[in-house]
Amino acid sequence: MSVNVPNRSLNYRNVKPGSGHDLFFKVDNKFRLWDPATDPAPVYVGDSQVSAETYDLAADDHAQDEPNESGGGDTFALEKDLQNYLVKNLSKLEGGLKLYVSDGVSGIEYNAGGRFIDILAVDAEGRFVVIELKVSRGYDRVIGQLQRYMAWVATHLADGGQVRGMIVASEITEDLVLATSLISDRVKLFEYSLSFRIAQKER
Repeated sequence: MSVNVPNRSLNYRNVKPGSGHDLFFKVDNKFRLWDPATDPAPVYVGDSQVSAETYDLAADDHAQDEPNESGGGDTFALEKDLQNYLVKNLSKLEGGLKLYVSDGVSGIEYNAGGRFIDILAVDAEGRFVVIELKVSRGYDRVIGQLQRYMAWVATHLADGGQVRGMIVASEITEDLVLATSLISDRVKLFEYSLSFRIAQKER
């Protein structure tokens, strides 16, 4: 039921338009609901552009950024929870930071030429800030993905102006610290932690 998984066109020949199988969109070995308004068209039997277009631009967008650390549905839910929390609390990352909104389109899962920015924000001075979320470790390979997004925003939204980036992960690896050491003025690194409390209700 994942619209951008090429194997389904080979292994499940009953998948066709209107069959009820177009439900999910695969990103970084996790799944979210498919949005026909912004996501690439589904893969069907006989599609000739599967590997060159649908898979390479969408399914593989995050797949090589970090080793696969299994989390299943819990990981997917955690990423969405983290995203939702930060959208409502961007000032915790930086004072004056606000979600980008233009013509009714928000910076949540912002479509950057067929790839999707987790959160696109603007700072107190109106400059664009690209925020990339990693629910597990933040590896050095994520910097290439972030810089690609930053370059796209600089070209298409900021008219070549300065664009900054932020990476939020549960753990920032030393490799990522080293990889961003020469651009520390343009890329900030954040680690987050979660906690919860369970208490019996007195009656």
